[in-house]
Amino acid sequence: MMVFDLLYLDGRDLTETELTARRHLLEGVVPAGGEEAIRLSEEIEADGETLLRIACEHGLEGIIAKDRNSTYRSGRYGDWLKIKCIQSDGFVIVGYQKSSSAFANIGALLLAARKAGELVYVGSVGTGFKASQALELRGAMDKFKVSAPAVRYTGRRKNLVWIKPKLIADIEYRAWTHDGKLRHPSYKGLRDAADSAAIFEL
Repeated sequence: MMVFDLLYLDGRDLTETELTARRHLLEGVVPAGGEEAIRLSEEIEADGETLLRIACEHGLEGIIAKDRNSTYRSGRYGDWLKIKCIQSDGFVIVGYQKSSSAFANIGALLLAARKAGELVYVGSVGTGFKASQALELRGAMDKFKVSAPAVRYTGRRKNLVWIKPKLIADIEYRAWTHDGKLRHPSYKGLRDAADSAAIFEL
């Protein structure tokens, strides 16, 4: 468990104590650099924009910015800000899941990236579609229907339609999961299919 704050210690409520003091007390309870099951989260004092850029370059989800003089208040008050990295890359569409409740019956797009010259499944995206985009996309995808997938697929989705890997989707996402799938992806539109270099390379 990564700990980052201390609200109560030795029978004393610390929520009205400023963050700097709470953090100092926490470091006395959970020493920095330990390899135990309970670990102290790393604190970095730095220029926010620079730190966010470095965090994003390292594939992290983002940073938490905190007011050192703030007392503890539950809820969202602006004393702490979660600032996320948003990445955008091109992924080839290898199929879609049909859904009767979605625009143009597209429940989700199945996406792939390149790895060592082959296409690898990297997850699905089911958000970000506008009605007009979805209708156009469905028309484009239906021209490329095939009976077998262009990638190895071991997922459990049903009602799948496979297509030739001809269409490249512009996808915004936060990060990658531990098993190599996109985290929080959102569809932004189609890229020029002729530009094969636009496909993300793992």
